[in-house]
Amino acid sequence: MKGEAFGAGLVLMDSGVRPVERYGEDGKLVRDRIPQVIRESGAEPVTYIAGSREYRTRLRDKLGEEVAEFLEADEAGAPEELADVLEVVRALAADLGLDADQLEKIRAAKEGERGGFAARIVWTGNR
Repeated sequence: MKGEAFGAGLVLMDSGVRPVERYGEDGKLVRDRIPQVIRESGAEPVTYIAGSREYRTRLRDKLGEEVAEFLEADEAGAPEELADVLEVVRALAADLGLDADQLEKIRAAKEGERGGFAARIVWTGNR
């Protein structure tokens, strides 16, 4: 069944007009296979492809969302949430024209210049 957006909260389906389950007013950026997963569950997703500026804005929003989920996760769920953060970081890098190797080179250069976080140093100010 193919659907077409039709007014607020409705979608025109081959079998008639049905209510649409909305995710907020403006929707949200989702992983590429999510529409397929929704279809496999028996629903028809209402989607569109974001333009470049909107995509970058939505990726930044998604990064905030995924970081918040990581911060709220327990120890068992944290690795999966951290992987989601990494996925968004990689998408943001690609949107800026950087591949994973280029991003890693930038990260490594910063680590070489200022160090990493492995030493667990907490700065409390200067004397």
